[in-house]
Amino acid sequence: MKQLTFTIFGGTGDLTFRKLLPALYNLQAQSKLEEDFSIVIIGRRDYDHAGYCEEVAGWIKQFARLPYRTDEFERFAKRIHYVQMDFTELKNYEKLNAFYKEQQLQNHVFYFAVAPRFFAVIAKGLEQVEKACRGKVIIEKPFGEDLESARVLNEDLERFFTKERIFHIDHYLGKEMVRNMQAIRFMNPIFQDVWNANYIEHVQISAMETVGVENRGGYYDQSGALKDMVQNHLFQILSITAMEQPSSFFGEDMHQKQLDVLHALRPVEQLDLKDSVVLGQYFQYQKEDRVADDSMTETYAALRLFVDNKRWKDVPFYIRTGKKLKEREMEVVITFKKTNPDVAANVLLIRIQPTEGVYFQFNIKKPGDSDEIVVTSMDFCQSCSDINRINTPEAYERLLAAAVQGDISWFSQWDQIESSWNYVEQLRQRYRKEQLPLATYMAGSVGPKEADELLQRHQHTWSHADV
Repeated sequence: MKQLTFTIFGGTGDLTFRKLLPALYNLQAQSKLEEDFSIVIIGRRDYDHAGYCEEVAGWIKQFARLPYRTDEFERFAKRIHYVQMDFTELKNYEKLNAFYKEQQLQNHVFYFAVAPRFFAVIAKGLEQVEKACRGKVIIEKPFGEDLESARVLNEDLERFFTKERIFHIDHYLGKEMVRNMQAIRFMNPIFQDVWNANYIEHVQISAMETVGVENRGGYYDQSGALKDMVQNHLFQILSITAMEQPSSFFGEDMHQKQLDVLHALRPVEQLDLKDSVVLGQYFQYQKEDRVADDSMTETYAALRLFVDNKRWKDVPFYIRTGKKLKEREMEVVITFKKTNPDVAANVLLIRIQPTEGVYFQFNIKKPGDSDEIVVTSMDFCQSCSDINRINTPEAYERLLAAAVQGDISWFSQWDQIESSWNYVEQLRQRYRKEQLPLATYMAGSVGPKEADELLQRHQHTWSHADV
């Protein structure tokens, strides 16, 4: 990495301690940080340098991918500068500018590890920091609470940073198997040549969680599964799964191919919503801390969508996500059309988490004298190998390195976010207007029965197979 100053606003929060600093430590341990790479921590708590680094050491030991070494951490700690500061007070940015000047720190990357309501005030404050506008800014989801607030946030940021310098981070895009999907599809003719409506029966994208809302009840009750997961993570994976081959995987063209998919989604007004959307809520959700007693917020969403272009004509894309479910898993499942109605379909499963791997289900003759056709599978478990686990960067390692290098292909861009927000808002508005019911499901189950029925009406089932 080239010389730069990496400043984290929200430097005493969980994201910084659990993800950002461990990722930077891992990058250093792999000699991917220049010696003059500096880390500036902005926080309100009263730490001195030694006290903050002592706190950080405990988190590094627990969350860094690579082993903690005292000598390595001592080198890492020398990079850190802790600046106690209330970043909501604009007058304090004069002090920050003076600090940068004193330390001769420039070539900035700013990480906004704070709630979206603080983005605008930080951007405004950075107007007082010399050369800040030439730097990059990385921001976390949620980017806005709805389409309107997202547009306001974007306008606020673009008044100070150009759009090429704004990086919307989605940690799912840094996961190994999400990135591997491009190689699996485009580097293997056996998949590339059949990745279309002539051969594919349907596609499933699942992101299932065993946890509930935990300590995020206040946020989640104003959000729900559509906003929290579908609008960002799942639409990103959908666009990667369905996109045309870009001229390069490392720049603007990949971003444009993903955007083309989002623009090709069948318009909400053309959907039969009763046959396209199931929203559900787990029992006892209304008893969660900071959740309204009469809340109608969905904790589960299942969608049947279509990408209306030549490649994907009439191929359903089933998307589901939910909390308090039986298993934690995230996967993309491609089910191919049968050539013989009496045998099982070929299935390609790309498992993103908790294990990472590629599994392919196909048919063979049963060994022996029988002519019976039976199902078998091949699998590659990426995360089962100790060497692979050690050598595979965590998502935030990849994303921080990509941001520094200016590679936008690892990040959501504003036009993608705007398109996704617009689509999800239309879905929510129609769902309310048509007064469709909110299904319920037991915690620890596979989700509401209505989601199973959605697929069964079209002779499909959700993938539960361990192929």
